[in-house]
Amino acid sequence: MEFSLFDVVFVILALVFLVPFAQHYMLQSHRLKMIEKLENQRKSRVITLIHRQEMFSLMGLPISRYINIEDSEQILRAIRYTPDNMPIDIILHTPGGMALAAEQIALALKRHPARVTVFVPHYAMSGGTMIALAADEIVMDENAVMGPVDPQIGQYPAVSILQTVKAKHIHELNDKTLILADIAEKAVNQIQSFVKELVSDRMPEERAHEIAMLLTSGNWTHDYPLTCEMIKQLGIPVSCKIPDEINLLMELFPQTSPRRPSVLYVPVPYENTHHRDKTKHKRQQ
Repeated sequence: MEFSLFDVVFVILALVFLVPFAQHYMLQSHRLKMIEKLENQRKSRVITLIHRQEMFSLMGLPISRYINIEDSEQILRAIRYTPDNMPIDIILHTPGGMALAAEQIALALKRHPARVTVFVPHYAMSGGTMIALAADEIVMDENAVMGPVDPQIGQYPAVSILQTVKAKHIHELNDKTLILADIAEKAVNQIQSFVKELVSDRMPEERAHEIAMLLTSGNWTHDYPLTCEMIKQLGIPVSCKIPDEINLLMELFPQTSPRRPSVLYVPVPYENTHHRDKTKHKRQQ
């Protein structure tokens, strides 16, 4: 049987289109199996909110992800499917996103009658931090970070807009700046009130107010990393040791590989005995 050039080209194009779909299907299957394993171990509903740049398009273009309304719809649906007596474990890996979506998720988790645990294997910034504050317990990797939840108006922090307005006379300001300042003041007050509501049932009201002010008043830049120890010092329930299963699940959400990798290492865990043997060998040399 002879193949024409057209047949060869057709087969190559078919592989180019079908292989990415097959790889994505297999990856999704592995993810679901790992989630089911976690659920069986912890007797809980496991929900992931993991934002990566993944190769979903056929042309291999990365898509940036952040918390949006679609995320809140999916998570609210998952919570509705969860019995009132079943704990919820949510795995967070996100730079943040829409305040409305993050607040919806946080409120839904807060209202769930059973225990809610949030796992932060690497980072949960901005809206991700807000979601974490709704949990009964936060479990972070010892090197993981969260961040402030001060509102942003466009490309500027709301608190910075208010400070700029205070530093100038009203006649030196244009209408747009005054409008932004009005929106900024409302946004800061709203977020402070919301954060206080999230944590108030786990601590005295005065301490809840202090935490809300600290996280929303622009004490740090919006991307300032709050470590596990810093979160613990705030009086928020947190553990600094994350289960190995969570890290294994994160490995099934790989970042889009660049043409030239910036990080390389032998992808296996080294045991202490292996390290000692290598050190001993070097000394003998």
